[in-house]
Amino acid sequence: RMAMQPGDRGPAAGERVLAWDLPTRLFHWTLVVLIATAWASFEFSEQIGDPVLRIHRWNGIAILVLVVWRVSWGVFGSRTARFSEFVRGPRAALGYLAGLVRGSSRRYLGHNPAGAYMVLALLAIVGTEASLGLFTVEHNDLTAGPLYRLLSEDTVKQVSRVHRMMFDTVLLPFVVVHVAVNILYGVLKRDPLIPAMITGRKPAADYVDATREGRGAQSLLRAAFLLAVSAALVLGTIKGLGGRLP
Repeated sequence: RMAMQPGDRGPAAGERVLAWDLPTRLFHWTLVVLIATAWASFEFSEQIGDPVLRIHRWNGIAILVLVVWRVSWGVFGSRTARFSEFVRGPRAALGYLAGLVRGSSRRYLGHNPAGAYMVLALLAIVGTEASLGLFTVEHNDLTAGPLYRLLSEDTVKQVSRVHRMMFDTVLLPFVVVHVAVNILYGVLKRDPLIPAMITGRKPAADYVDATREGRGAQSLLRAAFLLAVSAALVLGTIKGLGGRLP
C-alpha cells in the first residue's frame, strides 16, 4: 500500500487515478472479442463459407497466445497486473468476502483478493479450452486441430467431446457469472470496475493497493515484446510437435 506522507493532501474532488494499463485493457477486450468469435465461427461456419473451421482454429490459437501473454504480463507487467500484487491465499479471499457481506471490506485499485481467483479461474478455463482444441476432430471429419495426431483415435474423440461440452457448460456460464458479479460489485461497492477497464481510471480514494506507478512507451514496448515472445512460443511449440497450422 502507498502510505500517505507528511504534507500529502488527500485526493482532490473529481480526481481520477490509473487503475489498469493499456496492455491489460487491450488484453481484456480482445479476449472478449475472441471468445465471441470462437462461438460464432463454429456455429455459423457454413453460413460464412468456412466449413473446415479455419477461422475458428486460428481464433483458438490467438486465444492461446493471449493467455500466454497475460501470464507473462502477470510477472513482468505493471503493478496492478502482476500476480504477486493481487493473488493472496484463500484466507485473504474469504476474509475479504466476509468483510464484503458485513459492509466493511477495503477498496482495491486493482483486483481484490476474491476477484483474483476469478481471474485465475478464467485464464485456466480459457487456456484449457483453447489447448483442447489443438487435439480435436470435428463432426465433419474434415477439420482437426494441429496436434490431433499425437493422440490415439479414442482419446481424440474423448478430447473432442470435452472441448465442445466445456465451452457450453463451463466457459460460457463462467463468463456470464463473471459479468454479473462485476456489475453487482459495481452497484454494491460503487466501484466502477467495467468503466475502469475501458478508461483505465478510477476515482481517487484510499485504496489498499494504491500506487504511483506511471505509464508510458516503455510499458507498451515491454508488452509488445512479450506478445511477440508469446506468439513465437505458441506457434513454435505447435510446429515443433509436428503440427500443421490452419
